[in-house]
Amino acid sequence: MNVESKNVKINKIMNITVKSILLLATVLSASIIILIIWQIASHGIRPFTNVYGDNRVDFLKFIRGTSYSQTNYQIGFIIINTLYVVFLSVLISVPISVLTALFIAKIAPKVIGKTLTTVVEVLAAIPSIIFGVFGSGYITVLVKNIADKFGISTAGGLSVLSSVIVLTMMILPTITMLSITAIKSVPSNIEEGSLALGTSKTQTMFNITLKAAVPGIFAGIILGVGRALGEATAISLVAGNIPSGPSFSLFDPTRTLTSTILMGFKETEGLDYDIRFSIGLVLITIILLVNFILNYVRKRISSKYEN
Repeated sequence: MNVESKNVKINKIMNITVKSILLLATVLSASIIILIIWQIASHGIRPFTNVYGDNRVDFLKFIRGTSYSQTNYQIGFIIINTLYVVFLSVLISVPISVLTALFIAKIAPKVIGKTLTTVVEVLAAIPSIIFGVFGSGYITVLVKNIADKFGISTAGGLSVLSSVIVLTMMILPTITMLSITAIKSVPSNIEEGSLALGTSKTQTMFNITLKAAVPGIFAGIILGVGRALGEATAISLVAGNIPSGPSFSLFDPTRTLTSTILMGFKETEGLDYDIRFSIGLVLITIILLVNFILNYVRKRISSKYEN
């Protein structure tokens, strides 16, 4: 066997080995997701099919109701509260994140830019419980003081506004980091061409650079929305977990799907235990639908700018 055929055989074996490793990793990842969904679904469907004593949960009342207690499980208002809080958080965090990323990537000197990038990375690494403790000890007090100045009574600062502020702080670094990457990846010749046509640096940044980076920025928004929808620990410390709703006033207490799941794990069996999995199943469905919609919008935006 000559050297060339030997190399071909070795390369073939290496290709097969690498493909096998990648396939194994993919199957492992998919299996974990399937296992999680299966476990949640197996418990989450029980309240609608099994009888607990004399009770069986009606699915339509469960998904549309406006009151939640251990004898009356209804999460319609909780779904609305969750989407409302996440929407406000994203509405506030996106412009701040994008403008911060633009400053770091295009305006700040290298030393300052690297320092700010490190700060954002550290912020992204802070555990949820730290945000929750900070929100409970400081944000709620701040919100209560603001409400008192306007003559509005609050539940000690536990409110929609406190939840929005905490969530905003948590998703800011995620959107900022991906926005920085997207802005830096814009080809320099596009910006140089814009400047050569007589536009100012500011006009180029906002009209050319940001528009070209929109698909990447949108990817950051999708990840930020995912984290906001799935956050439980921090929100449970500042929301208030009211028994009925929905809550639209910024100073009223609220309740989200994740905080409801977290606050209720006191038993290991029974209806009150299984209903948490039902809520988790609803949350997974909402996250999948939101991600599908946002990815569809991102693809439309990407195709628009590519053309």
